[in-house]
Amino acid sequence: MPRKYLPRIASVAAGKTPLTLLIQWENGSESCVDVSGLIAAFRIYEPLRHSMELFRTVRVGDLGTDVCWTAEIDMAADTLWRLAQEQSGQTMSADAFRNWRERKALTLDTAAVALGLSRRMVAYYEQGEKPIPRVVALATLALDSLSPE
Repeated sequence: MPRKYLPRIASVAAGKTPLTLLIQWENGSESCVDVSGLIAAFRIYEPLRHSMELFRTVRVGDLGTDVCWTAEIDMAADTLWRLAQEQSGQTMSADAFRNWRERKALTLDTAAVALGLSRRMVAYYEQGEKPIPRVVALATLALDSLSPE
C-alpha cells in the first residue's frame, strides 16, 4: 500500500477575508482557505464564530500537523489541505471533467441529469469558471464504475 502524504503546515495567519486562513505549506505552496463552513458546522468552533480577535490568534500546532487557536480548538492539516484543493479546483480539472463527459458521450444536459446538477453548473465546471467539488469528481468516478466503456 502506498504511503499517504500528510501535508505539513509551515506557517499560518488569518486572511483578509473573514474566516479565511493564509497557509504556507512545507512544500512551498501557499493556500488561502475559507474555513467558514467548518466553523459554522461544528460546535467546537463556536468561540471562533463570535470572536474575530480569537480567530486572528491562529498558530501552527506541533509538528505542523494542525493549526490551533486554544488548547481545545484546532483543525487538522489534512482537512485544510483537502479544503485548499477543493476550493482551488484541484480535485478535478476542467479538462478532465470535459474529457470525462466526452468519453461517456454525454451532452451537457445528460451529464447534468446523471450528476444531479443544472446544465449551467456543468458548463461552468467544464469551462473552468467554477471549481469542481470533490463530491462531483467522485460522482464521475462512480458513474465510470457503473457503466465502463
